[in-house]
Amino acid sequence: LREPGLNLRVVQLFRDPRAVHNSRLKARQALLRESVQVLRSRHRAEPRGPARHQQQHLLLPPGLLGGGRPPQPQHRAEFFLGGALEVICQSWLRDLLLARRAPDWLRRRYTQLRYEDLVREPRAELRRLLRFAGLTVPPALEDFVVNMTRGAAYSSDRPFLISARDAREAVHAWRERLSRQQVRQVEAACGEAMSILAY
Repeated sequence: LREPGLNLRVVQLFRDPRAVHNSRLKARQALLRESVQVLRSRHRAEPRGPARHQQQHLLLPPGLLGGGRPPQPQHRAEFFLGGALEVICQSWLRDLLLARRAPDWLRRRYTQLRYEDLVREPRAELRRLLRFAGLTVPPALEDFVVNMTRGAAYSSDRPFLISARDAREAVHAWRERLSRQQVRQVEAACGEAMSILAY
């Protein structure tokens, strides 16, 4: 960012953690290895020395852990997915706090984008992002973004299939699929970041 020969801009994409958790649960097997790697990154990033007394909010299904026992094989994927989302939210919070305290030169080169805003106002958000990057908006790109977010239907059966879909349905799909307990767990683990991002 400080290199004068580069005109580097950073766009950080966020999504409602409840929707992220819902998507990750649907694709649990596909994301299992990635979730384990995310959890390992937290372990590597933690300072050495005495254990920190920080409250942990693991995103676990009810009755998953009893008496400190390791998760049962059928629940292992949910254990790793929940732990990974917690790490992701902690990382988001660090980024958000850094951006708030950043000097002007850094703030001019960094912007945030909420997935939900892009879905609700694709043209306006695309224009904002390209203006931030110092680029013009080609009409074909604007049409592409609208098509990708306003497709004929929404299908969650194949989460990694990139296609035109009605992404507005994806924004609130978590409300129908997550239990109240799962929502409370996500909000407990990600509450600070969610507050800053106005979720």
